[in-house]
Amino acid sequence: MAEALQASSLLSSLSSDGAEVELTSPVWQEIYLSGLRSWKRHLWRVWNDFLTGIVPASPLSWLFLFSAIQLAWFLQLDPSLGLMEKIKELLPDWGGQHYQLRGLLAAALFASCLWGALIFTLHVALRLLLSHHGWLLEPHGAMSSPTKTWLALVRIFSGRHPRLFSFQRALPRQPVPTVQESVRKYLESVRPVLGDDAFDRAAALASDFLKLQAPRLQLYLRLKSWFASNYVTDWWEEFVYLRSRGSLMVNSNYYLMDFLYVTPTPLQAARAGNAVHALLLYRHLLNRQQIPPTLLMGMRPLCSAQFEKIFNTTRIPGVEKDYLRHLQDSRHVAVFHRGRFFCLRTHSSNGLLSPRALEQQFQKILDDPSPACPLEEHLAALTAAPRSMWAQVRESVKTHAATALEAVEGAAFFVSLDSEPAGLTREDPAASLDAYAHALLAGRGHDRWFDKSFTLIVFSNGKLGLSVEHSWADCPVSGHMWEFALATECFQLGYAADGHCKGQPDPALPQPQRLQWDLPEQIHPSISLALRGAKALSGNIDCHVFPFSHFGKSFIKRCHVSSDSFIQLVLQLAHFRDRGQFCLTYESAMTRLFLEGRTETVRCCTREACHFVRAMEDKEKTDQQCLALFRVAVDKHQALLKAAMSGQGVDRHLFALYIASRFLHVQSPFLTQVQSQQWPLSTSHIPVQHTHLFDVHNYPDYVSSGGGFGPASDHGYGISYIFMGENMITFHVSSKKSSTETDSHRLGQHIEDALLDVASLFQAGQHLKCRFRGLGENSGYRRGSLSSKTVDPKVPTTSTNL
Repeated sequence: MAEALQASSLLSSLSSDGAEVELTSPVWQEIYLSGLRSWKRHLWRVWNDFLTGIVPASPLSWLFLFSAIQLAWFLQLDPSLGLMEKIKELLPDWGGQHYQLRGLLAAALFASCLWGALIFTLHVALRLLLSHHGWLLEPHGAMSSPTKTWLALVRIFSGRHPRLFSFQRALPRQPVPTVQESVRKYLESVRPVLGDDAFDRAAALASDFLKLQAPRLQLYLRLKSWFASNYVTDWWEEFVYLRSRGSLMVNSNYYLMDFLYVTPTPLQAARAGNAVHALLLYRHLLNRQQIPPTLLMGMRPLCSAQFEKIFNTTRIPGVEKDYLRHLQDSRHVAVFHRGRFFCLRTHSSNGLLSPRALEQQFQKILDDPSPACPLEEHLAALTAAPRSMWAQVRESVKTHAATALEAVEGAAFFVSLDSEPAGLTREDPAASLDAYAHALLAGRGHDRWFDKSFTLIVFSNGKLGLSVEHSWADCPVSGHMWEFALATECFQLGYAADGHCKGQPDPALPQPQRLQWDLPEQIHPSISLALRGAKALSGNIDCHVFPFSHFGKSFIKRCHVSSDSFIQLVLQLAHFRDRGQFCLTYESAMTRLFLEGRTETVRCCTREACHFVRAMEDKEKTDQQCLALFRVAVDKHQALLKAAMSGQGVDRHLFALYIASRFLHVQSPFLTQVQSQQWPLSTSHIPVQHTHLFDVHNYPDYVSSGGGFGPASDHGYGISYIFMGENMITFHVSSKKSSTETDSHRLGQHIEDALLDVASLFQAGQHLKCRFRGLGENSGYRRGSLSSKTVDPKVPTTSTNL
């Protein structure tokens, strides 16, 4: 997603005023600190599990084991084979009257030791099982007998009801690939986009690197992988995100949309009340680890570490690098409306406020007639400024308005009550969706606190959206939370017939606290400068969102093709038609099969994809020839995707080698060339994870419409897509208006044409091109119903299982 831009900006993040920033820490010290941070996180998770009553196994299992030992002892059986007698001898002699107490203590100690040994054995066995990735190599839709056996063992050792962090101690560490293989894959990936001379230079640099610098750098990486939980993630978060000095807006954040065709209520305060309540219910489940762990394909657990910082987290700016501040709890949200900031308490002495009570509080904010104070209205534009500038100004803000700043940065999350409507309209569906996406991604430059982990945006007509800061986690994690919130507020909480939240108002609630910013006039020029920069950045972004309803995932399944590979090849064809050339293409793939894994890059512009695209543009090629090349390209993409997911990708390894070279002050022209590459096409597939929460067949409109992000280069595109149910795909395209080479709407039309052209290669899709081509530019906006509908509040609450 937006990480492609951050990754391509790595070199600039390691330079200051044109001079390279020296990483003066010895590499041995950095490896030690990485290991220390990993163990601190590990110990904190153990302590947090203890505090919440969730230890490596249920306390009931220890009680059952202790009871079984006591029963065996009562039946004059010794399951410890004499160990309990040895333990009793070591206990203090309190006299004969305490003989039974010594027996109970000995049994408890033996049960605890046996219980811990069993848990340790289970974790080791499970880690060995989870280190197996042969199942990834299975043909699509098939499963061999060894894989079925492996899956059965994983389920046995996983326990009956695993919790969110149950697998964290059993997940394997991400492996360090061989340098030779990573370099080979890199050269293979750039061959389609480089001329002969440029490729020969790249190959020569690679050869020199393998001979001179690679062995030493690889040695340090392997050493780091023994100490740290993940050999790349801490460096990735620091150097790609936290050391980036550019604006977070557009460059780093991404957005998530509401339902596309329905609005549960047109009342802004009611929608805000239900949404905030649903999000805080999710936080409660998260704190209690009552959210089931994510299972890939329903069988392989993924790392849950990124869930820890969803709430109560703020990215604090620094002069050289930022840091993430995470609080264990926060009982308020910060609210922005018409240039004013409020602190809204979300809990009372009885616990979390009801949705109706929250609606009441939001309505008080909406009805508050007080004007914004000087410097307050545009203050949040500073969070969209370059990070070093904001870090310096923040010191002055903290000095003069510490209470207000703490209320914002210490909030569970940020809420922006927008004064304008948003969402799909019948009058101009295309322009309204584009404006909706733009409002979520950038807003007006001063109405989002971009430092917060996420901002909930509630528009005046009841539409919702999220703006998410990227450094703390990747999109699937925030998407998991967002799907839960949408399903909960619509199907579990619901709305009354008049559109208000269910329940009764609470007249005893105090007025939301208006935050006071006593700021000096000296920061006015900084706010003005930040606002001009934010508006310029916002005004330069061209967003285009379009739902494609001619076919969807169900059709692609009938073609026996991976849906993601299908779309990626469509994007290659569309981009070639748009630009007349091939380019490096970034697709984000998760590496959460490993402990603290984040993402890896799938380089989708392969030689096989190029052959397919050229064949599609060659009128002499038959559909059968194009289809054969298509399947070869799909197989190649699937191989690259599986390699990336199993820790055998290219980019994260080369990135870690580059950072190691900087710590060691080793000059590597090859690694510098790799890190300076641009990504003209950055793509991401947004998965739908809570399929059990949405009744797609009976309520097809209740599906999240995904989200988007900014382009990764000045002359490039950012594209995300989501499969909405079985028969629709929504695309989010972005580019920069300042570029004369890109146009988001033009590429969107190429994508629609390419989808129909590729579908027509299959027998099941040969009718699509003739049927839908030429129906007009609005043909993709769904079955003749283009308006955003208000939901019947009588939608049954039994369609979800919460």
